[in-house]
Amino acid sequence: MSAKRNSRLVAAEIICQWMEDQSFPDRKLATLQHDHAFVLEVVNGVVRNQNILRWIERKWVDRPPRLFFKAVLQVGLYQLLFMDNVEQYAAISETVNAAKDHPGGTGASKMINAVLRRAQREKEQVLAELEKQPAHIRLSHPEFLMERWTQQYGEADTLELAKWNNEPPATILRIEQAAVDAAEFIDKLREADIEPLMHPYSDKEIFLILPRGVAVRKVPGYDEGWFTVQDPATSVSVDLLAPRPGEAVLDACAAPGGKTAMMAGRMKGKGELVAMDMHDDRIDVLKENQKRLNLDWIEIVKGDARHPETTLGERQFDAILLDVPCTNTGVLKRRADARWRIDEERIGTITKLQHEILDACARMLKEKGRIVYSTCSLEAEENENLVARWVRDHPDFRLVKTGKAFPPDSGTDGAFAALLRKK
Repeated sequence: MSAKRNSRLVAAEIICQWMEDQSFPDRKLATLQHDHAFVLEVVNGVVRNQNILRWIERKWVDRPPRLFFKAVLQVGLYQLLFMDNVEQYAAISETVNAAKDHPGGTGASKMINAVLRRAQREKEQVLAELEKQPAHIRLSHPEFLMERWTQQYGEADTLELAKWNNEPPATILRIEQAAVDAAEFIDKLREADIEPLMHPYSDKEIFLILPRGVAVRKVPGYDEGWFTVQDPATSVSVDLLAPRPGEAVLDACAAPGGKTAMMAGRMKGKGELVAMDMHDDRIDVLKENQKRLNLDWIEIVKGDARHPETTLGERQFDAILLDVPCTNTGVLKRRADARWRIDEERIGTITKLQHEILDACARMLKEKGRIVYSTCSLEAEENENLVARWVRDHPDFRLVKTGKAFPPDSGTDGAFAALLRKK
């Protein structure tokens, strides 16, 4: 096992890398050997609270520091202002030490020490002043995104949504009822001193909220495939598609496989269920979940949903689930970095891709077949507007029904789904 490193330094290195190229290092976070929970909270907290931390920097730092030292400073500020369970002495000393050993760190560490000690002294005043700032600063969202949501949902719902996005995400399990009796599973959890809370969202699936701090792999039944980790909003699209035993069903953008598993349960192991994704690492996740959940009858294939015929040939399906790539604005609570990657150009690029995928996969349907187009976005351009335009351009299809989850109302991730039927 490698020697333990300064956890503040590890967090700062990860944040610095994100600042440089905007790529969020999920894999690096997942493989941390020491202080995983602490580093994860700091990294996510710093990324999520960028507008607040930048606002403080503008107030207290005369000259912008180099990127690495900016990351170190933000690691310290986040601990002092938002992590009440961290000793302030340790937060300051360990953070300053993270800067000292870096080239140029002597001068930078003095600046960081001064700013952090000021934050320690003036915490109550600065947080009170923060509450008087515009919503996009005090709730740390892009101003452009807050303005969009206000136009679409109104000011009150936008503020509630932004607050929702800043809360810690819950870990939610869906019970695989084909593998275990729900009451038996809950009893096993309680025997392990895990008291779950039932999530009320779905009437067809059973979702349980895990207490904070419980490692998923330590939950009874993990190896036996008794549950999947997924938000109740994932049921919106599956409920609309309503796959039935004996049908031929395609999950065209399947990884990580939660919706695939849910559809497998509805089909009771009868029929054809094809799970397709285009990236090797995502295929590996699909196969891992297939093995753990004992779903050997599912066919996993590598393919591009923009060109499904390349992989699937002339095969036709009764039902297709199309959970397309999107801007992820419905899952910003879980994706700390996603809010900073959204702009008008990205929305335009992603809607073009979504339209292309819907065009291509619709051709794989049998006569009178059905397709559910779904996203985890809250943007009308990706959802209602795109579907309306597509149906207008494809008179051989009709829009049957839509479903939507708005997080502050549903208590779930955000989701949109539209059921389209071939005439």
